[in-house]
Amino acid sequence: MKAMLLKQIASLQDNPEPLTLADIPVPEPAPDEVLIRVNTCGVCHTELDEIEGRTPPSVLPMVLGHEVIGRVAETGDRVTKLEVGDRVGGGWIFKSTGEDNENLSNEFVATGRDANGGYAEYMTVHERYAYCIPDCFTDNEAAPLLCAGSVGYRALKLTNIRNGENLGLTGFGASGHLVLQLARYLYPKSPTYVFARSSEERKFAIELGAVWTGNTCDKPPELLHAIIDTTPAWRPLLAALKCLRPGGRLVINAIRKEDGDKSLMAEIDYADHLWQEKELKTVANITSHDIKAFLEIAAAAGIRPEVQVYRLDEANKALYELHAGHVRGAKVLAVGDSVRTR
Repeated sequence: MKAMLLKQIASLQDNPEPLTLADIPVPEPAPDEVLIRVNTCGVCHTELDEIEGRTPPSVLPMVLGHEVIGRVAETGDRVTKLEVGDRVGGGWIFKSTGEDNENLSNEFVATGRDANGGYAEYMTVHERYAYCIPDCFTDNEAAPLLCAGSVGYRALKLTNIRNGENLGLTGFGASGHLVLQLARYLYPKSPTYVFARSSEERKFAIELGAVWTGNTCDKPPELLHAIIDTTPAWRPLLAALKCLRPGGRLVINAIRKEDGDKSLMAEIDYADHLWQEKELKTVANITSHDIKAFLEIAAAAGIRPEVQVYRLDEANKALYELHAGHVRGAKVLAVGDSVRTR
């Protein structure tokens, strides 16, 4: 099968084409796994963290990719819930304990980091972590829901926001544009304020229903009850803390932060950034329960990801554009011979 392989850790700045197109054997599913013929795989910022070594693969070479949509091509001997031909998705969680806190378990195995992922024509996944996809979504639309949308759902839950309270989003990429749609459905009386460097991203946020947009360090007209940070940098974190109301909560939805502006954290001021019972919470991985719940909500809410589509052999191009900040919605790789449409 064709696959895009990461063979070594490298900076995107030094090596803008870190993945190599290769022919590798089609994997065989274990007794409790299914083999998926991949149609579409989303491109996530976490792949940049893997490539550049902030959360490196446990082995190399590795097939990246954890927003996977495809069809079951083969089932292991102990698989009981899925059949050949079923349309399924796979997310960041390849397997774990199945418990409520499985995202925090030492048994957590990440798709595309600890086990080969979806930048390939086939991949395997444990039956428990293969999710049936609602028919209302095309493959291209469904792929970002498996991570950007589902981890955004987890982040939104962790804000503890109530309907009518002010929500902020700093960074407006794949996850942000889905969280905005989700928040408008779950908390219709809560105004959403978006902080983003790009004027195009700010314009997109207004199109999706944000009541205000500004640059990363701009001040909104009101203080906010909660803010979700999806950026790889530290400056937005400091700016967001200043925009919280007393008792407000900042949720950092990023598996790693880059070191480029880390020195700014030396400027943190207790009175301005942290005092008055402000809280700081991080999102750690994701659970299967989050993905299942979000897929149902996304279908009911009519959430629609906006996607840019690339061929599998254009994965390096998609990743470099993501690294450079050229984002409107989500990026996906059309891996299969025929991507399903409604």
